[in-house]
Amino acid sequence: MYIGRHLSIKEGYASAAKAAYSGGISAFQYFPKNPRSLGIKAFDRREAERCAELCRQYDIRTIAHSPYPTNLASEREDVRQRTVESLLNDLDIANSCGSIGVVVHFGVYKGKEPLAGYQSIIQSLNEVTSRWNGDAKLLIEIQSGEHTFMGTTIEELAQIRGLCAEPAKLAFCLDTCHMFASGLWHGETDAEWLKKAGSLGVLEHVAAVHFNDSMFAAGARRDRHAALGTGHIGEEGMKWLMSVPALANVPFILETPSDEDGTYGRQLNLMREWGT
Repeated sequence: MYIGRHLSIKEGYASAAKAAYSGGISAFQYFPKNPRSLGIKAFDRREAERCAELCRQYDIRTIAHSPYPTNLASEREDVRQRTVESLLNDLDIANSCGSIGVVVHFGVYKGKEPLAGYQSIIQSLNEVTSRWNGDAKLLIEIQSGEHTFMGTTIEELAQIRGLCAEPAKLAFCLDTCHMFASGLWHGETDAEWLKKAGSLGVLEHVAAVHFNDSMFAAGARRDRHAALGTGHIGEEGMKWLMSVPALANVPFILETPSDEDGTYGRQLNLMREWGT
């Protein structure tokens, strides 16, 4: 299986790929630019392409994550337009790095008409995909329900992708903590949400999994990640998820606190054990 964690690009994209290889992981996630800004980054394309070369050489799979202010559902047109331009920049970087795609949160709408929020998401995705012709995809991430009612169900993922003009440029990112926090999953095996994802055509388009335990109980709508084995989800459910055949080639990425020794060795070893 492809397992790993979030890595810094402080020393460059290619250096992150080298760090992944030397650290014995086969996948990683990174922020393509400043995670706190929607500013456009001018990047060294040759250095990014070196990252792609190294990942091909070492068989490492990567995903990028859009900056925190990214909001497909914003009721403010200026924010929505900045989101579109930022995502195009993210996709360009990710594509140059040879990444599967760019994770983007479903969206947070604070207006009075919920339908307008969903329409904004579709409009934003259509504007990005109409201008994008690379291989990297937008990976829509399911949400926890902490800050918004949107994006917590399998049906929403299926509907949004299905209503977009170019669905082939879109895929999904699951997050175990988010699904647990929203109450979609309670850590059980053979979960109903997986069956629904299969029947609605979501499962075949899952391109990445954020593999996080949860500090809070199922349904609490608190998005607080815990180190594997220290939270409420439980080993049985997490181990089961890694055994799902449809996810066999999908990267599982840690976004958790480090182990007590400051590394991720214990958690990565758990993933290797569960994934065999």
